[in-house]
Amino acid sequence: MHSQSNPRTFSFEFFPAKTPEGMAKLRTTRQQLAQFKPEFFSVTFGAGGSTRDRTLDTVLEIRNEGYAAAPHLSCIGSSRDNIRAILNEYRNHGIRHIVALRGDIPSGMGEFGEFRFANELVEFIRAEHGDHFHIEVAAYPEYHPQARSAHDDLRNFAVKVKAGANSAITQYFFNADAYFAFVDEVNALGVDIPIVPGIMPINNFSQLARFSDACGAEIPRWLRLKLQSYADDVASIRSLGLDVITALCDRLLAGGAPGLHFYTLNQAGAVSTICQRLGL
Repeated sequence: MHSQSNPRTFSFEFFPAKTPEGMAKLRTTRQQLAQFKPEFFSVTFGAGGSTRDRTLDTVLEIRNEGYAAAPHLSCIGSSRDNIRAILNEYRNHGIRHIVALRGDIPSGMGEFGEFRFANELVEFIRAEHGDHFHIEVAAYPEYHPQARSAHDDLRNFAVKVKAGANSAITQYFFNADAYFAFVDEVNALGVDIPIVPGIMPINNFSQLARFSDACGAEIPRWLRLKLQSYADDVASIRSLGLDVITALCDRLLAGGAPGLHFYTLNQAGAVSTICQRLGL
């Protein structure tokens, strides 16, 4: 899974800020995280393309600061022409790295658009742009919440990779065994691209519980009960979170994970501490 010829890659994910204050705060966050020399910063894309311009603006700002940037591109609810225009715009700006996703179906939207699944988006990018873009796709070690079965989900992932993905980033998880089992299972299906674990710092229990219920990530029972027992004791929640996530990252890297991708939620504090503890 990991060899010295392929150095580990570390990356940080942001969402586009909505206000000038948010943009300024995100700049400060980037400056703090840039000291860890990430391979790239990624920038999310709202449902149905609702943040398209802000995603582009944020990506270009990161580029202008001298860092590599990878925009997310979700295809649900989009037309081919719309996606084509976005890809051409990124290419014209010299972007060579895309995180290709199906995306969530916005509430109240019965229409899938012209793309139903991420593999169709990956195929489209390859057909239009050949090898210009390095394409990342999403992986779900605990399986996609809408998958009919584990077997279905593994097969769907293999199809998406064979459509032309270069590497994958996982949904966050707290169970390292789920990740290692997933990698073994997709390797057995002939998938050999790097699968980088997505890491979610723990800052706020109610927010984490809400995210996890929505995306199908399991919070282990012992961790959920312990975090609940701290109620509003923010310092104890953060302290336990740092210990748990650092230990998870340590175990993943020791087990051969090809790197780590941090979901920063536009905050540098916890992620910086974890990176320092890991000696990055």
